Amino acid sequence: MIEVLSPAGSVESVTAAVRAGADAVYFGAGSFNARRNAKNFTEADIGETVKYCRVRGVKTYLTLNTLVSDREKIDALKAAYTAAEKGVDALIVQDIGLADLLRHNIPKMSLHASTQMSVHSSEALYKLKEMGFSRVVPAREMDKKSLARLCVTAKELGLEVEVFVHGALCMCLSGQCYLSSILGGRSGNRGLCAQPCRLPFSVTNGVFNDLSLKDMSYIDHIAELGSMGVTSLKIEGRMKRPEYVAAATAAVRSAVDGNEVSKDIMTVLSGVFSRSGHTDGYFTDRLGKAMFGVRTDADEQLSKQVLTATHDLYRIERQSVALDGKLTVKKGEPVTLELRDGSLGVVMVGEEPEIAQTRAVTEEILRQKVEKLGGTPYYFKGLTIELDDGLAVSGSTLGGMRQKAVEALSELRADTASDIGEFTTDGVVKPLEKATAVKPGIVACFKSASQIPDDLSGVAAVVLPVETDFSKINLSVPIIADIPRGVLHDGEKITERLKSAKANGVKAAMVGNLAAYEYAKSANLPTVAGFGLNIFNSNSLKTVADSGSKAALLSFECSMKDAVRMNGEIPKGIISYGRLPLMIFRNCPGKNGDGCKTCGGKCELTDRKGVTFPVMCRGEFSEMFNSRPVWIFDRENEMAGLDFQVLYFTDESKERAESVIRSAVGGLGPDCEHTRGLYYREVL
Repeated sequence: MIEVLSPAGSVESVTAAVRAGADAVYFGAGSFNARRNAKNFTEADIGETVKYCRVRGVKTYLTLNTLVSDREKIDALKAAYTAAEKGVDALIVQDIGLADLLRHNIPKMSLHASTQMSVHSSEALYKLKEMGFSRVVPAREMDKKSLARLCVTAKELGLEVEVFVHGALCMCLSGQCYLSSILGGRSGNRGLCAQPCRLPFSVTNGVFNDLSLKDMSYIDHIAELGSMGVTSLKIEGRMKRPEYVAAATAAVRSAVDGNEVSKDIMTVLSGVFSRSGHTDGYFTDRLGKAMFGVRTDADEQLSKQVLTATHDLYRIERQSVALDGKLTVKKGEPVTLELRDGSLGVVMVGEEPEIAQTRAVTEEILRQKVEKLGGTPYYFKGLTIELDDGLAVSGSTLGGMRQKAVEALSELRADTASDIGEFTTDGVVKPLEKATAVKPGIVACFKSASQIPDDLSGVAAVVLPVETDFSKINLSVPIIADIPRGVLHDGEKITERLKSAKANGVKAAMVGNLAAYEYAKSANLPTVAGFGLNIFNSNSLKTVADSGSKAALLSFECSMKDAVRMNGEIPKGIISYGRLPLMIFRNCPGKNGDGCKTCGGKCELTDRKGVTFPVMCRGEFSEMFNSRPVWIFDRENEMAGLDFQVLYFTDESKERAESVIRSAVGGLGPDCEHTRGLYYREVL
């Protein structure tokens, strides 16, 4: 049976989810989850939640789906160990370095690859399998064709697939959004997204909220998802009220059970929370204006009207655990009641029955008394009764035995004892005490070959898009082919381009997504790990090295201090110049304005303050870039310990690129309006 997985931002939401029909719940605790502003769970809450859920046959998953710095790794590992001790069934993880630590230190714990890992191609699953994951939560941007293909690969590899079917839609591919951190220092990759995308951003002839999508709902497609082989149906909403959790869970539960989802439930669900309704645009591959929406006054008013109607969805205990029972009432023997849930069982022994003085008890009366399981999570699948004639047993006796048997069975089911061994910090790569003072070499990354200046003196290597016709490129420095971070259907095409690139002298491929490792492997090209892999600590640097990468471009959410002290065996670098990519879109915001026919692959977003942000298309996705370039190569003394720096050119002319390169070679100060990025203001 396909799993219904519900969000729990509070203990109250756990109850709402379970009573409304959840098979599993996921929740966060402490500082290492992607919803740090939710109420979240204390250590005691985790223990009680696991017990409550185990009694009812519901699984529990803890979110540890943020990037962690070297200073935080041991605390994150402790949080995971505590969860394992409490009996949590799985951990949802984003950070590839933390995943490596968990696999080695808590090997019995199941690891689920968070949607923050940006998995939107089936080729990524091979690397996830190597990393020890048992389940993947793919990106919401996948359409039915690409998702079906991913499910086939997952089955071949023995991986489970968990798909979001209801809740909020981020405009950006999850795990690749840096808008909140760059604009306000609060990172979505660190669980503190400020949702600036919900503020007014407009394209030409747009509607001024052109980064805001409607909420998603795939409830009408649940049967289709099940036929694909999807393991788990995930509901988004750890920041939302228990009433929303109950309504969404009830709707998905009904669909999974093969029942028609009532209009009443859907009305309640839309009323509890939506943004101008719902969309299935990604799944059905119907992109465009219909996917955009905001939270309106009408939505708010409807929410107030329907909230009270949701309480009935979780007011009483849901009877979801099937029992087999046996009641024995025989002359000269104690009355016994046995309950079994399939694997566990209890036996309650009472006093001997009396000889009936007037009316003997019947099997029908005994069944009525014993089968009264209301207010508990149990129901009888079968109850066998062995009864001698002419006996009497009081209702209070049977009721007391039933109650004690249920309590004893619940205690057994709530047992969370687990053998996970002692806590260790084996494998934690410690940061460098002091970085070696080496001036980082210069790597120039171009969006187009037309930007390459004639004078490349001082440049150690050039990065060009894999779409480049490399047969026409003749440079004096090594060339690296950059694989797009967003590849939904074009995997085979990318592989062929990489093979052609290698044949024309390209030395390596830059990978910004786990799937890209497979493309590079198919072309027999060595790899350089890109910033899209979110390399944020020494263990993630080790992980990409173990994956075969010869060098790594660190996350630009790292502070300079953390970047230079990151410890690894391969060269490491940072972006020292360029418009940082803030978001990557499957549904381009330009579609909410004039559309894509006239944009020429480039448009602009303007915020409420009049600041403009370029948007450029590449392949199957488009990207939003910062309004100003980062510029830090004039602070080369502080970069001592880095092996290389990347000049990240986007919309610069050939002449401008040459000027920036000369400034970088000379370590000169900025000559334009610029930003220092996050290198000197540690991201929250």
